[in-house]
Amino acid sequence: MQIQQNISLLPYNTMGIDVKARHFAPFTDTDELSQLLEVQPATKPALILGGGSNILFTKDYDGLVAKNEVKGVNVVKEDKSHVYVKAGAGENWHSFVEHCLQRNLAGVENLSLIPGNVGASPMQNIGAYGVEIKDVFEELEAFHIHDKKIHLFSLNDCDFGYRESVFKRRYRDQFVILNVTYRLNKTPRFNTSYGAIEQELEHMGVQQLSIRAIANAVINIRRSKLPDPQEIGNAGSFFKNPSIPAPYYQQLQQSFPGIVGYANTDGTVKLAAGWLIEQCGWKGVRRGDAGCHAKQALVLVNYGQATGKAIYDLSEEILQSVKTKFGVTLEREVNIV
Repeated sequence: MQIQQNISLLPYNTMGIDVKARHFAPFTDTDELSQLLEVQPATKPALILGGGSNILFTKDYDGLVAKNEVKGVNVVKEDKSHVYVKAGAGENWHSFVEHCLQRNLAGVENLSLIPGNVGASPMQNIGAYGVEIKDVFEELEAFHIHDKKIHLFSLNDCDFGYRESVFKRRYRDQFVILNVTYRLNKTPRFNTSYGAIEQELEHMGVQQLSIRAIANAVINIRRSKLPDPQEIGNAGSFFKNPSIPAPYYQQLQQSFPGIVGYANTDGTVKLAAGWLIEQCGWKGVRRGDAGCHAKQALVLVNYGQATGKAIYDLSEEILQSVKTKFGVTLEREVNIV
């Protein structure tokens, strides 16, 4: 195990922010992780980095950045209806989805092309096109930073919500996710009603529905709407879709008839944050190399040399304008460091 000094984090974050870590090292198992945590001063917690697709660095990190590279994908058990697949937290998420597709294991096809690694999937309960991780989650193993023990988390233990879990709130910075086990279906249950999947399948000329066809449709849609981090720095959706009380939604409808909302089971209404941002005039706005994407207002982008602070300041202006115009408080989905 070698700890490097003053390493640029530019290759390790999809937003393309060039900051440095005072110390940097990868780990592939709990032994290496334990050694890294022992040499890290208690005054500055180690930053555990996965795929770097949901993070915005606003300054250099004056401590240890430990890169999670725990690998491996294995079937751990099987029953009449399901196959349970365990994947290391350091595995690329889309590669894992491809692994499932190739073996005709259903459940994650709607989550194709989401950037990042497996370890982030339960942390923020990733979701897209009507499916969330909680729908296929079985269990995970996580290393407790302080007691140095491995803990097993069930579905209930994770307390999943909309882009939420115990690892983002109650247990923030206390655990390192090592692996995740997913419960995948032998017989697919197709989910095509969300977004433009059905239209895209029709456009593709699909005659017989399959998980591969759904995955390809999702990939086509995402590529048409979202910038490729290899070409333009971004962290995907920068803001969460906010939920508000139904009576307030009805008030907003009177002033803004085109407002987009979806009823939640708890009586609240989820608004489309992208629509709110676009109505405030931000879509396509560029400040130097920091900007709001021209096709999807939820995505903030780095056109080249933008600093993390410039991206953050732009996001703050967007938050304030949405609050002023609609009385709605947006929340960032991206982690700010």
